[in-house]
Amino acid sequence: MKKRSVSLLACVVAGIAMFGAVPATAATPPLPAPATRDLTVVSYNIHHAQGADGALDLERIAQVLERSGADVIGLQEVDRHFGARSDYVDQAAWLADRLGMSYCYSANLDLDPEAGRTERRQYGTAILSAYPMGDCENTLLPNQPGGEQRGLAQADVRVRGVELRVYNTHLTHQSQQGRLDQAAVFNEKARSAGLPTVLIGDLNAEPSTPEYDVFTQVLSDVWPVVGDGPGYTFDSDNPIGRIDYALTSADVTPIAAEVIATLASDHMPLVTEVALPHPSSNGAGNR
Repeated sequence: MKKRSVSLLACVVAGIAMFGAVPATAATPPLPAPATRDLTVVSYNIHHAQGADGALDLERIAQVLERSGADVIGLQEVDRHFGARSDYVDQAAWLADRLGMSYCYSANLDLDPEAGRTERRQYGTAILSAYPMGDCENTLLPNQPGGEQRGLAQADVRVRGVELRVYNTHLTHQSQQGRLDQAAVFNEKARSAGLPTVLIGDLNAEPSTPEYDVFTQVLSDVWPVVGDGPGYTFDSDNPIGRIDYALTSADVTPIAAEVIATLASDHMPLVTEVALPHPSSNGAGNR
């Protein structure tokens, strides 16, 4: 037994002499970057489901949204028991049920029922989500005399441990100054959000306008980063303008963007894929 121990020791000494000393600890390989959460977001002015061809077809809107693969949807010009033009349907509830999503509806117009009916006539925006969603609220935006009331809808969506603040809006088409005043409100909201943020909506102004410089003071336009071509969203039967947007905070990374060609509304939907930060990057953990 003693001879065997001496022999083993001699082998170790010989090995060290030949190859050098064995390090006490091996070098630790770098850790991979934290995984992100990818999300598909859609902005769509549905024109109360009346298409460019004049047909009222809410199922056609649903099919467009379904094919987009959307996880979160911001809709504008959404009727809720508004009138005969949309068959008195609660369009947000109908679409959410059809797509298997939760929803928040924000009424910017809230009118008395028509004679013989009991439901209030409402018109506004909606946020739909395939992920858990809460803290829904609507902020009425500054309005010009005689203008149509507009609002800024807000909801917090929880995507695999990441809280995302979603804003959805439809700015006035009647006044440039009105849009500037309304954009100032959403800029202030975005500054104080304290969360990864996406704003989607029909902003009724093209990138060449002074309003665009205000839109992008706090949040960034995804189309110049990942879009291809002019990105026209209006009119759907003769596209001539980019007035529908997805804007993101610095911690939300654009991956891709496209406009879906369809006559289901007078606008075409803007589909954006983004990456959200891993929850560990802001100390949120995996709660």
